[in-house]
Amino acid sequence: MQTWQMQEAKARLSEVVKRAEHNGPQDITLHGRSVAVMVSRAEFDRLAGTGESLVDCVRRSPLYGLASLRIERDRSPIRGVEL
Repeated sequence: MQTWQMQEAKARLSEVVKRAEHNGPQDITLHGRSVAVMVSRAEFDRLAGTGESLVDCVRRSPLYGLASLRIERDRSPIRGVEL
């Protein structure tokens, strides 16, 4: 990831944007501290996800509504722990 000082990133914004699109995330620093990362729209959309709820995701599963699916869990009150 390439690092840009804030002042340089402002002066060369179009280059920073192009590099984010073609070369991946671009780190922007202020006073030597990382304060922002510029990513392409495609990368942002991938990271942001679909926005659907976990319930909707599970309902789309091929296993949803399968009556024969049985998941057993350990019902013992205490589980052994090795220290």
